[in-house]
Amino acid sequence: MTIGPGRDGYAALVIDFRRLPVTVRDAPPALVILVAAVVPALHRYATQVGDLPDRPYDVLTVAVLAFECAPLVVRRKWPALGLALVVVGFAVDQLRAYHTVGGWALPLALVSASVHIGHRRRTVMIFLTAAYVPLAIGLDRLGSGEGVVGFVTFYLAMALAWGIGSWVRQTRLAETERRLRVAEATRAAERSRIARELHDVVTHHVTAMVVQAESARYLTAAPGKLEETLTAVTDTGRRAIADLRQLLDLLNPDHGTEPRAPSAGDLPALVEQTRRAGQPVEFSEEGVRAESAGSTELTAFRVVQEALTNALKYDHGGATAVRVRHGERELTVEVTTDGTGSGAASPGGSGRGLAGLRERVEALGGDFSAGRRAGGGFSVAARIPR
Repeated sequence: MTIGPGRDGYAALVIDFRRLPVTVRDAPPALVILVAAVVPALHRYATQVGDLPDRPYDVLTVAVLAFECAPLVVRRKWPALGLALVVVGFAVDQLRAYHTVGGWALPLALVSASVHIGHRRRTVMIFLTAAYVPLAIGLDRLGSGEGVVGFVTFYLAMALAWGIGSWVRQTRLAETERRLRVAEATRAAERSRIARELHDVVTHHVTAMVVQAESARYLTAAPGKLEETLTAVTDTGRRAIADLRQLLDLLNPDHGTEPRAPSAGDLPALVEQTRRAGQPVEFSEEGVRAESAGSTELTAFRVVQEALTNALKYDHGGATAVRVRHGERELTVEVTTDGTGSGAASPGGSGRGLAGLRERVEALGGDFSAGRRAGGGFSVAARIPR
């Protein structure tokens, strides 16, 4: 049997409370102090400065309590004004020797004001110090036995309340700054990731289309071969559009499902597409492919994709080999060319692709290498932990 709201009910109540205006949310402490001030049993816990004999409550006491407690309702909305009113009420409370529990409102107002006052903090501190001096003098002339030590001790206690508020404020500002830095770093990492994806997808497909279009120039005497080449250009363009739509879906906050990322299982199709672009590619695969595509699979696909793109650019027509080995703990890929092809028909590259691949692989704790082979051609290899 359950009595009262469950966990979800309490969570809903907390959410609803946070949606209330700030003045409503700040009202409970003011009400608690006000109620405590009229409870006779709590009078002995009242704040007393000056050690003057207690005066019985009268009509003016109501106004004093109103000045001390009511401003707590606006302690976050108008912190300086709220603090000033509490100070006035507290000063009258002590000078009239009511010594109400409403004096508890002063340290609370000091902490809150120190937290929420952003500008002119020094002015507020000077005002509070200047206001305390005549209060101490007035209490002394009324016969206070507090002495200098007592007045200084109370001042330091109130300064401590202000310092606690300053510490809370600095902590919040530091946390806000940290969150901003994290958010900026996250945005930068996401922009970098999207840039790499766009580079990998667009460069590969467009390079294949350029190579195929260049080859079509020399096939006017063979209509059948020309038609096959133009069909391959069309198919490559459609794949490029489909891949770009997937990336754009990632940028759309309203997209319903996450587009499927390519994996090592898509490498045979990638190799076949490269062959249709006129690149002779030998493909070999060892081991058992992983059942689910993850970061390792995606990175392996991008490594092969970028290496085949470079083969089309700089060694078009040269023998190319793609070797993939699926291990229990790592996935290894290697793409090599023999350097017998031609790159005259391809545009130059920026080098961003290989740098992006190195970042991808090293981020997963793997090894990446790329460079010219001793016997000619180029080699790209990556070992990617699972």
